[in-house]
Amino acid sequence: MYKILLRLLFFLSPENAHYFTMNFIRLVCYIPGVKVILRSIYKNDKPVDFLGIKFKNKVGMAAGFDKNANYLEELETLGFGSIEIGTVTPKAQPGNDKPRLFRLVKDKALINRMGFNNEGMDKVYERLRNRKPGLVIGGNIGKNKVTPNEEAANDYALCFEKLYDVCDYFVINVSSPNTPGLRALQDKDELQKIITRLHSLREDFIHQGKDRKPVLLKIAPDLTTQQFDEVIEVVHSTHLDGIIATNTTIGRENLITPESTIESIGAGGLSGAPLTKRSTEVIQYLRSKTAVPMIATGGIMTQEDAEEKLNAGANLVQLYTGFVYGGPALVKSIAKL
Repeated sequence: MYKILLRLLFFLSPENAHYFTMNFIRLVCYIPGVKVILRSIYKNDKPVDFLGIKFKNKVGMAAGFDKNANYLEELETLGFGSIEIGTVTPKAQPGNDKPRLFRLVKDKALINRMGFNNEGMDKVYERLRNRKPGLVIGGNIGKNKVTPNEEAANDYALCFEKLYDVCDYFVINVSSPNTPGLRALQDKDELQKIITRLHSLREDFIHQGKDRKPVLLKIAPDLTTQQFDEVIEVVHSTHLDGIIATNTTIGRENLITPESTIESIGAGGLSGAPLTKRSTEVIQYLRSKTAVPMIATGGIMTQEDAEEKLNAGANLVQLYTGFVYGGPALVKSIAKL
C-alpha cells in the first residue's frame, strides 16, 4: 500500500510531497477512530532508558523532517518513540532557494540543501509549550546563516535557553553542509566554546531547580580520523552526554544515478542507502575509542541496517530517508529490535 502511495507522491516535487503527506495524515487523524486504528497497526512500544530518559522505543525521527514541531502527534501515531525537531535557529529564516530537495530513486537516496529553513525559536517554543506529555522531544539547534562563526555560541545559547523547558534533550548541529562555514565549528576550539556555554547555562537551570537536560553533538561522516579523535577528546573533556552519528555527506561516490544528473543537482547533503556503510564505519570507530552514549542515523533503510548500527555500538537509531522510502512499516520493524 505504501509503495503504491509512494509512486503517486513521486509525481510531486520532494518538498511538496513531504508537506502534502504529513498534512494528509493530520487530516485523516481528525476522522474519529482513525488515529486509534493507525496506532493499533504501527505502535510498538518497547521502552528504552537512555541518558536518564525513558524512550517509548529505539526508533526516533531524525532532525530535518519536522523542523518546526508541526507533526509530533502524527509521527507518534506512526510508531516513532521520539522526535528530534529542528534544526531551530534564533531567528526565522527561509533557507536556501528552491528547488533544494532532490530524489535519487535508483540509489534510494536524497540530496538536500535546505539551509536550516525554520520558523525560529519563539514559534517553535509556543508550539512545544502545549504538547502532550509522554513523547520524547529532542531539540536540534543551530546558528542563523547571517551569524558569523565567532558569534555562533550566542545563537546556540539563545536556542538552548528558549527551548530548555520544552525539550527533553538537545543536539548541537555543527555538521550540516548547507550553511556556509558551519562545519568549521566542528574544530576543537570552536566546539569547546559552544559546549562550555551551554553547560554553563544548564548549571544555572539546575540551580533553579529544573531538570538536567542531556546535550549531544551531531557529527558529519566526512571527517578525517584525526578530526574524529579531536571530537572524542572534546566530548570527554567537556563531559558531553552523547554523540549522534552521522549527518549527511558531501560525498558522491558509487552512485547509480547518472553523473550528469548529480552535477545538475549541485551542492547538498546526500542521505539514504549510499551513506549506510560509511555511517556504520563511523559508529564502529567512535565506539572503539569511547563509551559515550550514541544515536545512529544515516542510511538506515532496513531493519538489518538498524540492527547493524546497534551492533556497531549505537544505543538508539533515527530515520529520515529510510522513512521516506520505507514508510511506517519500517519504523515498526525496527522498534521490535
